[in-house]
Amino acid sequence: MKLNKKSIIIICIIIFIIALGAVWLIFSTEPEAQSEGATKKSAMLVSVVNAEKGNFVPQFLATGTVQPVEDIQLNAIVSGQILYRSSDFIPGGIVKKGETLLKIDPADFINQVELRKSELLQAKTNLELEMGRQVIAEQDLALVGVDSLSDKQKSLILRKPQLNAVKATIQSAQAAYDQAQLNLQRTTIRAPFDAQVISQNVTVGSLVGPQNNLGRLVGTAAYWVTATIPVHKLQWLSFAENNETETNEVRIKNVANWGQDNFRTGILYRQIGALEEQTRLVRVLIKVEDPLSTLSKNQNKPKMIIGSFVEIELSGKKIKDVVRIHRDYLRSNQTVWIMEDGTLQIKNVSILLSDANYVYITEGLSGNEKIVTTNISTVTNGVPLRTEE
Repeated sequence: MKLNKKSIIIICIIIFIIALGAVWLIFSTEPEAQSEGATKKSAMLVSVVNAEKGNFVPQFLATGTVQPVEDIQLNAIVSGQILYRSSDFIPGGIVKKGETLLKIDPADFINQVELRKSELLQAKTNLELEMGRQVIAEQDLALVGVDSLSDKQKSLILRKPQLNAVKATIQSAQAAYDQAQLNLQRTTIRAPFDAQVISQNVTVGSLVGPQNNLGRLVGTAAYWVTATIPVHKLQWLSFAENNETETNEVRIKNVANWGQDNFRTGILYRQIGALEEQTRLVRVLIKVEDPLSTLSKNQNKPKMIIGSFVEIELSGKKIKDVVRIHRDYLRSNQTVWIMEDGTLQIKNVSILLSDANYVYITEGLSGNEKIVTTNISTVTNGVPLRTEE
């Protein structure tokens, strides 16, 4: 049977009413969930460490550059041809003070010495002749008589001007002879101190003069390490030049080249009186003895290289009667979290100094507190805390 449009609309309305009734019946008969227990509040689990009070030596970290204490460009004082070069006078060679490095051809200088020696001998001979003339002059003066002569006339008769001239000639000849001998000595070029050869610019056959750079030597007795530190930390450092009774020992490391466990020691020696231009940090000098480990006591220690970057550990002056905590446990606005009677307490503190690892506190902590080391989300006085214990 074919339904008309009106019948279809009526059937749709009936279906909608039936569906609406079914939905209402489902929601009206749904059971309600009931709370069977109260919410339990628990304290936050944290870790704590005990604060330390006492006397401590702060440790500062810095970086520095290795530099030579003695550093020269070797030059010849006289000119000539190199006849000899030491086998140690090569880059990297180690030479001792007074060791012969180079020899310049001495032939011309030997001739000069002989020439000046003959001139000096001739001048001394002239002096002997003049002394003979002096005796004759005194005899002549005795015959003439001295009452009627002036002092100037007596001086001329006794040949005093001639004697002074001969003596001046001897002095000049002696000086020329000494200079010739000195120039002869200068043909042998020696190491001025115990040194390492950094560069060698001449060899046998080279013609050299005062303007020539023969090579570069750096002393091996000691090296400098130039380090930079903040200006406000100077007051906690003691320098060897001002107080030789203290050791002022510094530990020097180069982990990349020496490994984690190897280090050298030096002395905090002097402050450089100018700030580093870019960083505005103060520069200090650290002196390291025997940097190339040539002494038997240092044979197992690493050798230092000029120009290398190193890490520095500086020991400061002892700080008395302060509380020390790790830097990580200092919170924002210079506060410290402590656990007191099972609750969180936020303490404001006064900081005297901070070093590489610790903060030194003068006020706010007594030293008996338990420092909260755990980062927590709720930071309010009185929040309940607990530990694993």
